[in-house]
Amino acid sequence: MSAVPAAVALLVSGAAGPAPASAAQGEAPDVVAREAYFLPPENAEPDDGLTYDPALVPAGAGIGVAGVGRHGTTHLRLTLTGLIPDRTYGAHVHTRPCGSTPDEAGPHYQNEPDPVQPSVDPAYANPDNEVWLDFTTDLRGNAEATARQDWRFRPGEARSVVVHEHATTHPGEAGKTGARLACLSVPFA
Repeated sequence: MSAVPAAVALLVSGAAGPAPASAAQGEAPDVVAREAYFLPPENAEPDDGLTYDPALVPAGAGIGVAGVGRHGTTHLRLTLTGLIPDRTYGAHVHTRPCGSTPDEAGPHYQNEPDPVQPSVDPAYANPDNEVWLDFTTDLRGNAEATARQDWRFRPGEARSVVVHEHATTHPGEAGKTGARLACLSVPFA
């Protein structure tokens, strides 16, 4: 699971793109990097990833999350290993840390929160307002996904990455990604 430090270095080095002309000089980026292996909640330590469905996210599969927020943007990279080969999953940033049950991670983080939850309104449930990190695993069960948002997380409101049963294919369907299969707590801001 050594991909996370490399992903952070790439994101921080400027590969995430130049700063907009209006960006403050010398702004310190928000940087977060977490990696873990998935375990069932009853066997997990606080820093472990949690699998709620070991048939689709096996115990021992790995997850890495790297994120950089700077100059009014957020760049994220998700790396996964040891999942079911050649399968498509959804993944989103959620509002609360992982817990012993899937629902404890709360709803999808939204830059502009939908007053109605769960959010399926295309004005709110879309890849510009949420972080969509959907992915398809390769023949070894490994995958990567990236996202770039034109906003930064509000402090304390983005707390985990949840792997879902299905990918998000269209705006307005972010609340229809199926069961929550696994979760990693990540303190984004």
